[in-house]
Amino acid sequence: MKKIILLSLIFFALLAGSCKKALDVNSTRVVNEENFWNTIEDARAGIMGVYGLTRAALADNNGHWIYGDVRMGSFASPIRQDLKAVIKNDLTAQYPVVDALSNWRRFYAIVNAANIFLERIHEVRDNDARYIQNNMDVDVAQVRFLRAFAYFYMVRIWGDVPFITSSRDGSFENMPKSDGRAILEFVQSEMAAAAEVLPYNYSVGDIQQPGQYYNESSSRWNGALVRKISAYSMLAHVAAWQGKYADVSVYTKFVMDNYTRGSIGYSDTQFLTQRNGLFYDKRNSQILGFGFIWGHQDATFTGNIESLTLAEPVVNKALPDIYLTKDSIIGIFKETNDARFNIDTTGVPHSDRYITNYQGKYPIFSKIKVMQDGSSDPTFRIFSSTIVVTRLEDITLLRAEALAVLGEREGAIAALNIIRQLRYNVDNVGKATEGNTYQAYNEAKSGALIDAIFRERQKELMGEGQRWYDQVRYQRIKQSDPKFVALLNNGGIYWPIAQSVLAQNPKLTQNSYWK
Repeated sequence: MKKIILLSLIFFALLAGSCKKALDVNSTRVVNEENFWNTIEDARAGIMGVYGLTRAALADNNGHWIYGDVRMGSFASPIRQDLKAVIKNDLTAQYPVVDALSNWRRFYAIVNAANIFLERIHEVRDNDARYIQNNMDVDVAQVRFLRAFAYFYMVRIWGDVPFITSSRDGSFENMPKSDGRAILEFVQSEMAAAAEVLPYNYSVGDIQQPGQYYNESSSRWNGALVRKISAYSMLAHVAAWQGKYADVSVYTKFVMDNYTRGSIGYSDTQFLTQRNGLFYDKRNSQILGFGFIWGHQDATFTGNIESLTLAEPVVNKALPDIYLTKDSIIGIFKETNDARFNIDTTGVPHSDRYITNYQGKYPIFSKIKVMQDGSSDPTFRIFSSTIVVTRLEDITLLRAEALAVLGEREGAIAALNIIRQLRYNVDNVGKATEGNTYQAYNEAKSGALIDAIFRERQKELMGEGQRWYDQVRYQRIKQSDPKFVALLNNGGIYWPIAQSVLAQNPKLTQNSYWK
């Protein structure tokens, strides 16, 4: 399997390289395309390649977390000037990491690989009787979703971007930017179409995917592939970014009504934060995740949140690249009996699941800490955590957000309290203590409902690449921070486009805020 993924990554990376003008990559071919789209093995390699390119795009230069958690977030950096620039929103600062993250090339590699797959996969169906129609339908649905996901990711980062839905045999003319709003309509349509075809799980006799998927048992695919619940969950995020909260309500209700059909569940606090817990390996409850699987020899020293956040005494590294200051920690974790982190009146922590070394100079954010195989040599800095894009707790709080905006207060509080019941007034394994009333939402103590929901999202999803996008949505709703509202109004929420991309394509213009 590892060989298939490696070959497909090489193949599609080289095909992406042919799109010189659109993607800013030099044209290179070493694989004979005419001999590729013939067998079911080619189909499997092709789809795994699109997954691999998606994971690579998120992990490159730790982009998923720098975009989502570091930019104008709660983290500080002790020594890295490039990360300090991102924290301050100085995104034209001359640092290699900032420049690399301004370049959309790796996301267009996903788009191009997906376009080629969608154009050529019928050839496998024509040439190999083993590749049945249902197999192709499910494969196409996954690839359509992944292409839409790549566009959603780009629109959130850059706003308007070039819109390409054809490989055109690897020879593209320079393309101008298209309206990001129109692209999101395409994204929503594609994800919805994919959701109709995708199964709840693979290789379990689902009516939409009968039999064994690529002759593998369900244990091979659990949590590794896009499923129906994955698609509806991301549809909720797309709709929330568009401000379509009625749609968010519909999509999140589908997830809440059907998540058990996908073998998905909530995570108690201990499982969420232990080394071999939710973020280890591939699990159905990740809903949508891209794994660095230890058993597949995928562990790495970078491209994981741990490479930014962990240091002594958790791993053998002197200083973290980013950390939470004590003022930030106290400001975020204000409520008592929070199983994620809380301190008593004397300043002594009662939980270290999220924060280790609180009394030290640099408190260590240790919520996600998957070293090696999740158990052996827990201080050695090779990481195998999954990039979890969304999970059930996220969707539950997104539903609370939508219902609050729509004025459905009772439903919003009920959704918020599902999470609070998991995290407050709990015993030492993060479960509600028998006979103990959990700490339900109380406006007198927790403030306005929408504020409480976003604070809960900040705590629950910390380190999962969500915070920046949450701040954007919150300020669109509340308009309470004049500086942030100015960013919204002037296009400052988007990243600048890399100068190398602008130089390659004269039809592009720099995003207005960064001119």
